[in-house]
Amino acid sequence: MLHAFVFSLSNKMSLARGTAVVFLLFALYCGLDPFEHSPIAKFPDFEAKKVDIPPWSEVPNDTDKQNLLQNSEIKFLNQVQGPESIVFDPLGRGPYTGLADGRILFWNGQSWFDFAYTSPNRSLCTPIEAATPFSYVKTEHICGRPLGLRFDKKTGELYIADAYLGLMKVGPEGGLATSLATEAEGVPLRFTNDVDVDTEGNVYFTESSTIYQRRNFIQLVFSGDDSGKVLKYNPTTKETTVLVRNVQFPNGISLSKDGSFFVFCEGAIGRLRKYWLKGEKAGTSEILAILPGYPDNVRVNENGDFWVALHCRRYMYAYLNGLYPRIRKAILKLPIPTKIQYLFQIGGKQRGVIVKYSPEGKLLQILEDSEGKVVRAVSEVEEKDGQLWIGSVLMPFIAVYKL
Repeated sequence: MLHAFVFSLSNKMSLARGTAVVFLLFALYCGLDPFEHSPIAKFPDFEAKKVDIPPWSEVPNDTDKQNLLQNSEIKFLNQVQGPESIVFDPLGRGPYTGLADGRILFWNGQSWFDFAYTSPNRSLCTPIEAATPFSYVKTEHICGRPLGLRFDKKTGELYIADAYLGLMKVGPEGGLATSLATEAEGVPLRFTNDVDVDTEGNVYFTESSTIYQRRNFIQLVFSGDDSGKVLKYNPTTKETTVLVRNVQFPNGISLSKDGSFFVFCEGAIGRLRKYWLKGEKAGTSEILAILPGYPDNVRVNENGDFWVALHCRRYMYAYLNGLYPRIRKAILKLPIPTKIQYLFQIGGKQRGVIVKYSPEGKLLQILEDSEGKVVRAVSEVEEKDGQLWIGSVLMPFIAVYKL
């Protein structure tokens, strides 16, 4: 009996020691991350900041119970990789869209035509068979990555926010774009994102970060970095000035229909902000709307309302991560691959959400594909002739939804 008891006790102690060793090794593995699986393993200076998130009770909980975006038609599947921005020229032709391989394409009604490009260094940028929008990440700083696109309705010139090459423009005939701005206040632009142009030719654009480039946008999202800016380029003086600074991931920008203000998206916070250009409030900004998710681009329609593309809805996990940066950084240090950490942030899988707001900030409409069956990770919504043209920086197609 005594022998059996001692044997049993010895087994339990061995099991306890074995468990302790396994736990110690696991803790050591998590702490050292020898295979650099952590999203911030290659970012020794990574800093996590608190995100200026509005109270959870103020976040809209409206939903599209009919999942109307599932009625969208997918067009140009695998013909366009990562079409973030979609525009039509002053004659109504198009669409035009910028791709992950650095080209800007024009749809002439029958086929895609190479319209323009932002970098002259195209030797490494040949379209890859069976490519995805991620296939070009390693070379996009060489090939250029056109994001926001806008036409000057008077001149027909196309303004381009290239993530790496700054603010650019190309004439109505296309070709190699001309550089307009690569720095502001002596600081080089590192992540130019979206652009709009007023009737006088003044150009307004966003820089998402002065620290992170577009190829590290996941780390930018995780960091809560507040070095973003909203800028203005004066075509007469050729000067670039900062209008708004210390913004947490500024993204889309759009002038109002009457040009009295513009709105821009605070991507990390999930807000739409209004900046006054005319009137007594000129030069000041205010919150226009708290969004149900995290925005990418915003576009005005003919009625003066704003369509906002949401990359994803706001979920409690991401909300709490925003409030507690130390906990967020500790989680990001774990050897959990970036893709998994990203899925945690967006609620498990990619979905599609689009919202429309009035110029006064009233939520007018919400369209959704909560299952991500058809529309996912929306980057931009362009309304034309009763249809919404939907782009995505992560998808290989354009979706069209009939209103």
